[in-house]
Amino acid sequence: MSETQKKSITRFLPVVGRILFGLALTAFGLMDLFHPMTPPPGMAEGAKEFSMALAHSGYMMPLIGIVLTVCGVMLLTNLFVPLALLVLAPFWVNSFLFHLVLERSGLVFAMVFCAIELALAWAYRGVFANVLRAKNATGA
Repeated sequence: MSETQKKSITRFLPVVGRILFGLALTAFGLMDLFHPMTPPPGMAEGAKEFSMALAHSGYMMPLIGIVLTVCGVMLLTNLFVPLALLVLAPFWVNSFLFHLVLERSGLVFAMVFCAIELALAWAYRGVFANVLRAKNATGA
């Protein structure tokens, strides 16, 4: 590590982002598990139908709550962080597109969470090098 990196405050940004992201995910996941949300009044009809379809499936909303909680704890404990980021990526893409296409009210928050996800993925980019290779050897 160079002398400028040792002194720079930016070296703490991935840790701060990981902890804040982990706290938010754990809180949202636990809220989703123990107090399932109902669509707020005034929500766009397409967004309400989509949300209700997920809720009526019987498994999707608990699954989302469990995934958010487990990944949030992984981020908070600094264990399996790249795995948590990989598992969360499709969720954030869907969340962003949901707010972009169906319900604009939460678009800013979706963009913030996507930005944190991307920033953390960039901080852990060395771990993802083999995942992003077109061909990998099998086995150990």
